[in-house]
Amino acid sequence: MKLAAALAAGVLLTACSALESLVAPMPAATTTTAVRDPDPDVRVTAGGELVAYLARIRDLGERALAAETTRQRETARTSGSELESVKLALAMSLAPGSDEGEIASLMEPVSRKRTIDDDVRAMASFLLVQSAERRRLKEGVAAAGSRLRDERRAHEAQKQRADALQERAVQLQQKIEALTELEKTLSDRAQSR
Repeated sequence: MKLAAALAAGVLLTACSALESLVAPMPAATTTTAVRDPDPDVRVTAGGELVAYLARIRDLGERALAAETTRQRETARTSGSELESVKLALAMSLAPGSDEGEIASLMEPVSRKRTIDDDVRAMASFLLVQSAERRRLKEGVAAAGSRLRDERRAHEAQKQRADALQERAVQLQQKIEALTELEKTLSDRAQSR
């Protein structure tokens, strides 16, 4: 799960590095898809805004990321904008223990909507695929954990059977030794008569 998130974050961070020199980070409250920088020749697109947002939150600690996710959840709820929903999904995808189902339910309608910015739809599609992959990995880990528990139980039961057989073998050996001793004693008595 963390490996897939780290890989996805690495891909996005590479894109961030390439675009950071071209795109100035947008303030967190900005919801427009094309905002002008102080330089009138530089236009910030929705894709640039998403990359800048990811660059801003990628190194946040767990607490700060949780606070940012809460803040972004409120912003997305009040604005109703697809861009803000994608930002929320980005924040959630970086948060440990995030609900992949919630990310998928946020991104499903955005990824299918044809009337929104292509970059926003592409990022939504990416996050949708990433959440499905992370869910699949989590299910695989859970299944492997279940198999491991079953194998441990089977091994423990087998060990208990082996211990019981060992104990039975010791008891039988003691009986054989007792019978051998008894036979020797009877044989000695018979010879002395």
